[in-house]
Amino acid sequence: MTAIEPFTPPFSPSAWEDLRSRLKQTRWPDEIPDSNWGNGFDLEFLKDLCRYWIEDFDWQAQINRLSLFPHYRFAANEGKIHFLHVKGRGPAPIPLVMTHGWPGSFLEMLEVIPLLTNPAEHGIAAEVSFDVIVPSLPGFGFSDRPKIAGVDAFRVAELWG
Repeated sequence: MTAIEPFTPPFSPSAWEDLRSRLKQTRWPDEIPDSNWGNGFDLEFLKDLCRYWIEDFDWQAQINRLSLFPHYRFAANEGKIHFLHVKGRGPAPIPLVMTHGWPGSFLEMLEVIPLLTNPAEHGIAAEVSFDVIVPSLPGFGFSDRPKIAGVDAFRVAELWG
């Protein structure tokens, strides 16, 4: 049997400051005037996105939000795989694996997890609760990138099984 270990999403203030510093030092490319995404990424959109990361994004708040969910990792040949496991609060919760696609993230599932695991709190019969497992694909989120070749949709399905 594979060992499952509790996991705490990491936060490094120094790494965050390093990222902000690097974004501030971006050397912007030239752009064809009025290309409107027709000739690649819209430069103004990219600058606004970087400005958001530099000035407005609160990484610590995101870590605090993530800490509301139980995180785990398990060792596979592909590396350590991250997942959330939130137990349902009904009389007989049904196991449910919810997986993201490429290039997605387990973050896409955070809003729906409380509805599935604690339906009574949201006006739905408690008998319709689920034990929700939300894994991160190898190389995504807090999962290690694959250490071997051949990690395709079929291998990921085997891992989730």
